[in-house]
Amino acid sequence: MASDLRHYKELLLRKQQELLDEISRRQKDALESNPAEVDDPGDLSVADVGKDTAFEEGTAEWETLQQVRDALQRIDNDAYGKCIDCGREIPRERLEAVPWSPYCVTHQAKHDSETASRTSSI
Repeated sequence: MASDLRHYKELLLRKQQELLDEISRRQKDALESNPAEVDDPGDLSVADVGKDTAFEEGTAEWETLQQVRDALQRIDNDAYGKCIDCGREIPRERLEAVPWSPYCVTHQAKHDSETASRTSSI
């Protein structure tokens, strides 16, 4: 299991760096972006949509980064690879696909359903 943990830790550290690089790039792009030179409502609208999209993508990257960091913490606490809801082992195939996953498939579906319900009621 120790070699498995090293493998997953390497995957998580690579993902963490990838996310940090992408977040940094987006922040740099945002700082360097200039407002539209023309005060045309259409141009301003397109610029606003672009900023909203970039913000949403950045938020998703921050959330994933936090999940990756949480998974690294679980490795340090000898809790990695176990569902944080039920304690059952998370299948290796799932960890290979999403190494930061804190849930088994059953509980992930439950959380996804709850999130969808909250989102649709807003």
